[in-house]
Amino acid sequence: MSRYDVIVVGAGSVGVPTALAMAEAGLKVAVIDKYPSPGQGENKHAIGGIRATHSDAAKILTCVRSLEIFSTWENKRGDDIEWIRGGYCFPVYRDIEENALKSLLPIQKEHGLDIDFVGPDRIQELIPGIEKEGLIGGTFSPGDGSASPLLSVNAMYRAAVSAGAEFLFKHEVKRIHLSGGKVNGVDTPAGRMEADVVVDAAGPYSPELCRSVGVDLPVVPDSHEGAITEPVKRFFEPMVVDLRPAPGSKNYYFYQNKHGQVVFCITPDPPIVGTDHRETSVFLPQVARRMLFILPRLRHIRVRRVWRGLYPMTPDGSPLVGWNRKVEGLLHATGMCGQGYMIGPGIGEVIARLVTGSSTHEDGPILAGFDPYRQFLGAEALK
Repeated sequence: MSRYDVIVVGAGSVGVPTALAMAEAGLKVAVIDKYPSPGQGENKHAIGGIRATHSDAAKILTCVRSLEIFSTWENKRGDDIEWIRGGYCFPVYRDIEENALKSLLPIQKEHGLDIDFVGPDRIQELIPGIEKEGLIGGTFSPGDGSASPLLSVNAMYRAAVSAGAEFLFKHEVKRIHLSGGKVNGVDTPAGRMEADVVVDAAGPYSPELCRSVGVDLPVVPDSHEGAITEPVKRFFEPMVVDLRPAPGSKNYYFYQNKHGQVVFCITPDPPIVGTDHRETSVFLPQVARRMLFILPRLRHIRVRRVWRGLYPMTPDGSPLVGWNRKVEGLLHATGMCGQGYMIGPGIGEVIARLVTGSSTHEDGPILAGFDPYRQFLGAEALK
């Protein structure tokens, strides 16, 4: 039987950077994951976008820190994670999206984001060949960017191991173990591992994990499909997000990675609830029509691969981060709503401070916004 300060369930976009932050804070940390290596769950299905351009203060503050970690990783740690500061661009063709995006600028600027609504000429400079007819303008946030999810999670894994974190792969946590109503560890096929704190970073599988101690979480997984093309010469920099709805989809987004491949994803409407990872025949024709409508020059690029991943959704589109009030020692870091990759590094540091009792004043708005016991009123506009 092994004894740790903290056990993290899930070695993905949230679990790995959380383990890194806690190990560097001097905690004895174990991470358990059912897959054979880090990032093999939903992390590898992420397309790589990283933005602080949100409508919610907690997400903005968290992702400002995440952006700092991603953008300086190679200089500070030495690993090339294919970081690109290409920005995020939300082109606008209708008044409804123009008004919505402009209404978010005050809170975004209040929290220090470099973002503005720019005219159609600037949008055409940012995205050469974009459809001009009806183009009103759009928002552009140059500080946002992208990186490789797999390169990132493996770089953070190596850093966590160097800091003393231990990882147990190919082992699934059967249940959280309690003693006197308090967390005492977890049961795995390898036996019981003891700790007074268990961090639930299990994403779409968090509800099942937490039910083992009688906790019901408002997390429901739904599936989203993505794809990647062959590499071509880079001709645009930002992540392009079209917020307009269409039959079967709420919005879609795409960008060109460091190799020149166009990576893209769509938000299904209505949501496809469940844990099915199988690709469909509907996705590619659906998203291709939308992408060609806004950027016709994409028509000759061949698609190499499609995939399907899970978004652990909450009622308002924001994560659940904080201590469970029923089970002492259970700490939630889940329900990332498809944004775990961009939120993970920032939230990992917040979690480490929670465990060590060193939370800062700046953590307050984040923990309030992500409180698992908040009233789920409204929804994050740019989720």
